[in-house]
Amino acid sequence: MTRVAHRLLDFIGQHATRFLGAGVFTGLLVPPLAKLVAPLLIPTLLIPLALALVRLDWGAFRVYAGRPALIVLIVVWLLGASPVLMWAALALLDMEPALRQALVLAAASSPIISCAAFSFILGLDAALAVVAILLSMALVPLTMPPLALALLELKLEIELSTFMLRLAALVGTTFAAAFIIRAIVPARVIERNARMLDGVTVLNLVLFAMAIMSGVTAFALERPLYVFGVTAAAFAANVIMQVLGTAAFWRLGPRAALTVGLMTGNCNMGLVMVALGPQANIDLVVFFAMGQLPMFMLPGLLFPLYRRVLAARGAAAR
Repeated sequence: MTRVAHRLLDFIGQHATRFLGAGVFTGLLVPPLAKLVAPLLIPTLLIPLALALVRLDWGAFRVYAGRPALIVLIVVWLLGASPVLMWAALALLDMEPALRQALVLAAASSPIISCAAFSFILGLDAALAVVAILLSMALVPLTMPPLALALLELKLEIELSTFMLRLAALVGTTFAAAFIIRAIVPARVIERNARMLDGVTVLNLVLFAMAIMSGVTAFALERPLYVFGVTAAAFAANVIMQVLGTAAFWRLGPRAALTVGLMTGNCNMGLVMVALGPQANIDLVVFFAMGQLPMFMLPGLLFPLYRRVLAARGAAAR
């Protein structure tokens, strides 16, 4: 039985990008399943981060921690420059105010935690992703409210101490779990089972994708044109922001630049929901849900491009 499970997880890890794309559609097309797994939203969000930390080269982590100017520059880009660029671009377009708000607020948020797991799956710089994600998550309660007020004239009510305490508890628990696993399990065993760990990561991400779709299907049936529009906007915004992020940091090399691009395009809309609270109307909620489609589908669609760019870089280095 254990061998079968191991092989199954290996298979899932080997076809990670396909399973990620299928997961979010499953939650959308099978509403009862999405409702069933909805309580798993937080665990399935944090487990991929824990597994990424388990596999992380902590030496590389310390290298980036020792380059504070670079990390600060990346965080300023993620939390400051990105939402301003999004706001400026949308000012040229005629669109519904709710969609404009959603796109700017998403750009103002920190990267999704899953970017660390995606970085491993795509062969990008997971150490850089972890450092930038954690610092961005710590600072976003301080940066998002003033940006929302300045760009959108929208006042966000964030009880800073409560928000930071919850964030610290979630991230701290994840780091503690990863530390315990690394202390118990030898590094060679972790390395030997990398594909299986990819499978466990993907399985959790698939469950997360299903859970976040709970309740969205009914709305989509009532307002299909709106849902189609916000989905198209989410895909366009994700791709464009990834391109801009990659281009802005290309001098770091393709691997690091693509990692920054990945983080720029994939923003943590869950944190935006926390910030909005009662102000989050159904239009915004649906955008944040449909925004998961590009997050889970694009890694698979772009994987050949990532592989080609990184292989070309490797060949040039030789």
